[in-house]
Amino acid sequence: MKSLLICVVLLELVWFGNGQSRDHQPLAPAFFVFGDSLVDSGNNNYIPTLARANYFPYGIDFGFPTGRFCNGRTVVDYGATYLGLPLVPPYLSPLSIGQNAFRGVNYASAAAGILDETGRHYGARTTFNGQISQFEITIELRLRRFFQNPADLSKYLAKSIIGINIGSNDYINNYLMPERYSTSQIYSGEDYADLLIKTLSAQISRLYNLGARKMVLAGSGPLGCIPSQLSMVSGNNNSGCVTKINNMVSMFNSRLKDLANTLNTTLPGSFFVYQNVFDLFHDMVVNPSRYGLVVSNEACCGNGRYGGALTCLPLQQPCLDRNQYVFWDAFHPTETANKIIAHNTFSKSANYSYPISVYELAKL
Repeated sequence: MKSLLICVVLLELVWFGNGQSRDHQPLAPAFFVFGDSLVDSGNNNYIPTLARANYFPYGIDFGFPTGRFCNGRTVVDYGATYLGLPLVPPYLSPLSIGQNAFRGVNYASAAAGILDETGRHYGARTTFNGQISQFEITIELRLRRFFQNPADLSKYLAKSIIGINIGSNDYINNYLMPERYSTSQIYSGEDYADLLIKTLSAQISRLYNLGARKMVLAGSGPLGCIPSQLSMVSGNNNSGCVTKINNMVSMFNSRLKDLANTLNTTLPGSFFVYQNVFDLFHDMVVNPSRYGLVVSNEACCGNGRYGGALTCLPLQQPCLDRNQYVFWDAFHPTETANKIIAHNTFSKSANYSYPISVYELAKL
């Protein structure tokens, strides 16, 4: 395992070294990413956890397995490109030390949630609270030395883009697992969404107090449509999703959008953008042909019903036509789907970002 990790680090070192563009001015000085497995770029490779993707066929279209839960790039990988930045390295990787950290760091950890207890059955993971603490360490130990005075550091942080994609695990790896977690017995769907937003609001305030100003809040996708959830329900869901679960997620998303509006007025100098991933991704599932996709309810690499009963296993043969699938494994989108999501939320012509696109946010 140690030799495999060393190989991954060496491959990443070559990839990051060749992948950084130096011939243009980025829209933002840096991109700092917080979240879960949807945007984890390899942090869980370095901790004792079951939530890992550091084996083939993960990364098959990236060139090698990096720890991303995808066949290729994630949404934030494409997001960094739209910002004119290189792919940001995972915090726990040696690649995040030194000059590389200056363009951003990825703190996301698979199985992490807004609540500290979320995902504990997988073993170690860096909760959102823990990721914020890592951001603080980055500022003090890795970034401060690049600036001659505190004012310059504050300006750099204020101009940087902060991407937050968190909350899905608080449902699929907490509330929707009553055999492991008690939250569904304590809270109604409405009350649970309130709890998540109240906790998230306090966490965002921590980021603000550390100097973050431009923040992007990604809404949760339609979790009732993922192969994992489809595999658990009886009957045929060839053209549908689990409505009850999607309704729960919608409660969270509506509050998240409201939170963005509230924070825009209560935190001086800040600007929050809400990404409506739910509606975009749901349309991709229901109307895949609009996006050049074909298969929208089965995992490209998985096992059992819809490929969702057991997720992609080491050395398992994935589907060959990956660019036609919405889902890569039981939980995560394909690289093609991530590219579509990023275009509609990060690009200049983004249609699913509110009140402006991330491109426009970076230009402010």
